[in-house]
Amino acid sequence: MENARTIEEWEVELGEQVRAIRLSANLDQVTLAERAGVGLTAVKNLESGKGVTVKTLVKTLRALGRADWLASLAPSVSISPLRMLKTKPARQRASRKRAVRAKGGAGSV
Repeated sequence: MENARTIEEWEVELGEQVRAIRLSANLDQVTLAERAGVGLTAVKNLESGKGVTVKTLVKTLRALGRADWLASLAPSVSISPLRMLKTKPARQRASRKRAVRAKGGAGSV
């Protein structure tokens, strides 16, 4: 179950993935920090799972060419047109007001 992970476990997992991408790109931490416009300590904290700001994470992922990760974190919400039709309440028409006729007029029995 994915929700069973703690925040710290997610930070470590994310840091390991960032480190793997950096190494596969043959970059050292100093170069990544320079390209991302963040401090070396921020990169070290990110990779070790000690946590960083969202701003640092975004800058680092962009520098690694992995901004696509960000899009997967917040996918655009789309509503199916069919679902909209199903959830739309049935249309009701207003009825005409009927004139009240007096009983006992000339033609009554």
